[in-house]
Amino acid sequence: MTLKAAPYNGMMSVPTPVPADVCEVKCVHPQAVAQALSSLPDALCIEQASTFLKLMADPTRLRILIALNSGELCVCDLAAVVGISESAISHQLRLLREGRVVTFRKEGRVAYYRLLDEHVTTMIESAIDHARE
Repeated sequence: MTLKAAPYNGMMSVPTPVPADVCEVKCVHPQAVAQALSSLPDALCIEQASTFLKLMADPTRLRILIALNSGELCVCDLAAVVGISESAISHQLRLLREGRVVTFRKEGRVAYYRLLDEHVTTMIESAIDHARE
């Protein structure tokens, strides 16, 4: 943290602390701002991406997704792996299905779940790799 002198107002100036992680002067870099603005997707895309990340941010759902990253599993298998009831697994899977994170197929009376696509797999692997660093 550095010290910045307070503006002179006729009284004795006492330096005020400035956190090291903020700019000490106000300046805007127009080219950098323009480039950042041009890289932003539309509001709907940001909202959908945020919802996707929130779905993955729940520890129980993340355990489910990590388990599914190893391959297709039925609801009973997922309950055993994650350590919660089949009812609770079904609730979480419904949220993940609605959020387009997982999909399922029925074989007779058994529902098998899998990750929806490679984007989900990449996100899970990246999150785990980042956490392990």
